[in-house]
Amino acid sequence: MIRRAQRIQNLQPYLFAQIEAKIEKARREGRNIISLGIGDPDMPTPEHVVEAGVAGMRDPKNHQYPSSKGMGSFRKAVADYYKRRFDVGLDPDRQVCSLIGSKEGIAHISLCFTDPGKYNLIPDPGYPVYEAGTVFAGGIPYYMPLLKKNGFLPDFSEIPSDVAKNTALMFLNYPNNPTGACADGALFDEAVAFAAENDIILVHDSAYAEMTYDGSRPPSVLNAKGAMDLAIEFGSLSKYFNMTGWRIGWAVGNPDAVGTLAALKSNLDSGAFQAVQVAATAAMNGPWDSVDSMREVYRKRRDKVVGTMRELGCELEYPNGSIYVWVPVPEGYTSAGFAEHVFDRTGVVITPGNGYGRHGEGYFRISLTIADDDLDEALSRFKAQGIRF
Repeated sequence: MIRRAQRIQNLQPYLFAQIEAKIEKARREGRNIISLGIGDPDMPTPEHVVEAGVAGMRDPKNHQYPSSKGMGSFRKAVADYYKRRFDVGLDPDRQVCSLIGSKEGIAHISLCFTDPGKYNLIPDPGYPVYEAGTVFAGGIPYYMPLLKKNGFLPDFSEIPSDVAKNTALMFLNYPNNPTGACADGALFDEAVAFAAENDIILVHDSAYAEMTYDGSRPPSVLNAKGAMDLAIEFGSLSKYFNMTGWRIGWAVGNPDAVGTLAALKSNLDSGAFQAVQVAATAAMNGPWDSVDSMREVYRKRRDKVVGTMRELGCELEYPNGSIYVWVPVPEGYTSAGFAEHVFDRTGVVITPGNGYGRHGEGYFRISLTIADDDLDEALSRFKAQGIRF
């Protein structure tokens, strides 16, 4: 008998793996399935980034083991971006570390700082990897509700003092997946003050900082006063440059936090393939016009989705960030029940909100990363099959 470790037994099934399995089964049965479930961009990586990656692959020096913390040229490109975009100064040698996608770093950060029995503060609903990394480290997830009445922002005053004093990490994510909410500098100032008072490391997942609309330009958590003393921020090229499969991202911020993560990585992996880092460097150094164009594509899709949901009777506001629309389910349905109802009636996959945590119950998520024709077809099926709110 194969006996799995307790840490694996404690894990929840990964939401998107379940969705992918469901789609595959339905397609084998001959159904015409449209997935609005997973946030994987449908647009290609920009050509100048691809060409840089090809050139990097042809260079034999990139065929050897890379540095686990990343090439100096890539780390400098990340630092330069932070200076341009946020007016945040970073030392590329001490405050920037490359990642094999930001998911890798987010999953590993708990191994650096969370001892067994310590809490991690996790937004609920939130990206499932925050919880998974906590469980792997033997930590205890403590969930911070993100409620509509609070603009899907956490209320730090609701965290018990005994929990706060026994907390290692606090995860935040704005623009937010799955709710699409954005946070301003006031929220980050409050988070840094709370973290400093309780000796907590603040972890900000900033994967969607460039995916914003209607004039919103959210700050970095590192803009907050005192953030460099205790914060680490994760970023990714996956959504900005349609590079989900390339697996490249970064961690920046407090040099001790970044250095500790780099030390862990040196024992677990050998860094990102250098040709990918060459491509990522070209992306970060610009031009960024493809990002502007892509943002406009997502805005139009967002408007189309929200407009359709309103036509069907849903009271829904336009999200200012991310590449998702967070929609309340109709009265009388659970999240999973409504997702099943939609799938059975239309062949359209939506993501049930409870997959992101207990406070995601009552919602579902629509991803905007789908070709316009397919999105139009999916929304027309909602109308034709009598989906109502």
